[in-house]
Amino acid sequence: MLDVSISYNRYKFLGYEFLTWLWFIIEKDQNKLQNSNREPVSLGIGSRMVLENASNDNVESITIKGDDADLKEAILSLRKGAVVTELNLSLKEGDQEWRFNIKGESFNIAGLKPPETGPVENQEEIEGAVLEKVFLYDKVIRLMDSLYKDFIKLRVTNKWNTEIVPLIKAWINP
Repeated sequence: MLDVSISYNRYKFLGYEFLTWLWFIIEKDQNKLQNSNREPVSLGIGSRMVLENASNDNVESITIKGDDADLKEAILSLRKGAVVTELNLSLKEGDQEWRFNIKGESFNIAGLKPPETGPVENQEEIEGAVLEKVFLYDKVIRLMDSLYKDFIKLRVTNKWNTEIVPLIKAWINP
C-alpha cells in the first residue's frame, strides 16, 4: 500500500483535471451539471480562479480575481500548459445562491457562503436553524461529490481521450 503523501502527490493531477473539466462543462454544456438526485443545477465561475504552470522546476501561479474578471488570461494560461488548481464557484437553485472555493489537489471546500436563512427569534428555533444550515452546507458537498463521481466515471473510459480531451483542447484553442 502506498504511503498517503506519495498517493497524494501522485494523484493530485486528477483534482486539477476535474476543475478544468468542470470549468469547460460550465462554459460549454451546463446541461451535464446535475446533483446527486440527477436534477439540473446552475453552477457558475465566481470571482476567483488560481492556475499553476509547472515547467523546468519552476512553478508559476496565476490568480484571476474580481467580480467581472475576464477569463481570457486564464484560457491563455491553459494554452501555455497551466492547470486549474482552485475555483470560486456560484451555485444557484431558485432564489438561493451558494458561493464557495474548491481546491483541486485536496477537494477542500472553503469560504462556503450558503443562502441567508431566517433570523432566530427565540431559544426553541436554534435547533431548527442549525439543521437548516447543515442542510444548506450538505447540498454543496453532495453536489461536488456527485460531479466528481461523474468526472471519474468519464475519466476512466476511452471516451475521455477520444472525445472529451479533443473538445477541451478545441475550447482552449479556438
